[in-house]
Amino acid sequence: MRAREHLSKQYEQRLRLLKDKLLLMGAEAEQMIADSITALVSRRPSLASHVIERDDKLDALEIEIDELCYEILALEKPVACDLRFVATALKIVKDIERVGDIAVNIAERTIELTEESELKHLLTLPGMAEDAQTILRRSLDAFVNLDATLAQAVIESDRSIDAAFQRILKGVLRCMLEDPLAINRWLKLIFVAKHLERVGDHSKNIAEMVIFMVRGQDVRRYRSTN
Repeated sequence: MRAREHLSKQYEQRLRLLKDKLLLMGAEAEQMIADSITALVSRRPSLASHVIERDDKLDALEIEIDELCYEILALEKPVACDLRFVATALKIVKDIERVGDIAVNIAERTIELTEESELKHLLTLPGMAEDAQTILRRSLDAFVNLDATLAQAVIESDRSIDAAFQRILKGVLRCMLEDPLAINRWLKLIFVAKHLERVGDHSKNIAEMVIFMVRGQDVRRYRSTN
């Protein structure tokens, strides 16, 4: 009896550790996005370089999470809800790692922009970045809490990120017409906005996987009709 209790406690500890590591990785990716935008707004290339350096830490966390998932599958042989949770974690970690890559891409564009004359304004880019960070955080909260309702809200929120990108795109095009000599710099700003839009897409991917894990409903089939 005690042996079974011990094994059960180990099992719960491994699952808890998996959740904690996923939240840690998600928080790090979120902070990298925040810092890359702060570096852009405040023209701080040193902070942008720091974001790029932190990508190695995120990659290491991805490997740790993968190894932990395989360890749970091999040693604990989870079934039902736990099996779906671990299988979903193996997929979600890829989306989080790509968010880190996005932060690096933004940081690289930031360094390039700080080497040129300053743009007059950054439109609504900081607000879009805050929204992207929020839905990333909420998608991970939905995962660890098995909250399909919150996951559905994340999917709906992604539309606001898409709309923000379209507004920024229109604003940049107007700026290009007003200041054609700065077209290359404005193009880099479009790339940054597109990267933030991709953060929303990865958050949506996580939310869709949560809904499938909890409800068994594959909402991806309805993407084209939304």
